[in-house]
Amino acid sequence: MLIIVFLVKWAFARFFYWEIRMSENTATESPLVKHLIQLAEPVVESFGLELAELQFCRESHGWVLRLILDSDQGVSLDDCAKVSREVGHLLEVEDIIEQSFQLEVSSPGLDRKLKRPKDYIRCKGKKAKMTLRIPIDGENTFVGVLEDFKDGVVTLATDHGKINIDYDQVRKARLVVEF
Repeated sequence: MLIIVFLVKWAFARFFYWEIRMSENTATESPLVKHLIQLAEPVVESFGLELAELQFCRESHGWVLRLILDSDQGVSLDDCAKVSREVGHLLEVEDIIEQSFQLEVSSPGLDRKLKRPKDYIRCKGKKAKMTLRIPIDGENTFVGVLEDFKDGVVTLATDHGKINIDYDQVRKARLVVEF
C-alpha cells in the first residue's frame, strides 16, 4: 500500500471517526466531511483517479484525514504525492478543519476493501474474503474467487462450489493476498 503523509499540525481532542464510502451505501456524513469530499474529489479526478474512500478520524497521535485513491490502471507513489500536495494546499487555503490533522493519501493496497460495485467488477478473478450480514447455510464468512458481479449479485467460487450473494448482504469484503 502506498502512503504519503502531509503533516499539517498537531492537536488533542475527543475521539471521532467518520468513514465515507464512496458508494450508494454511504455512511452518515457530517457537514465537514461532505465539504471535504466536495473539495478533494475534483482534485483527485483531475489526475484521472477516483476517491474510493475518505476517512476523518482521531487516532492516538492526533486527527487524520485519509484519502484512499483508486484507478483501473492502479495508483502510483507519484499519483499519491501529487494529490497530497494539491489537496494539502487547498486545505491550507480553505482552512475548514479547525483542529490540527495529518493528511494521508494512499492506494487501496493488495488486500483492498471491496466497497463499491465497481470494486467487485474491477477485482474479478481475484480471491476475496466476504463476511455477510445474514448467514447462508449457517455460514457468514466465505473465501473464494470473485467470478462475477451482475444486477447487485456477487458470484463467488468457493472450495464447496459457487455461491451467489446479494451485494446488500455483504457486511465487509476484502481481497486475500496470495504469495
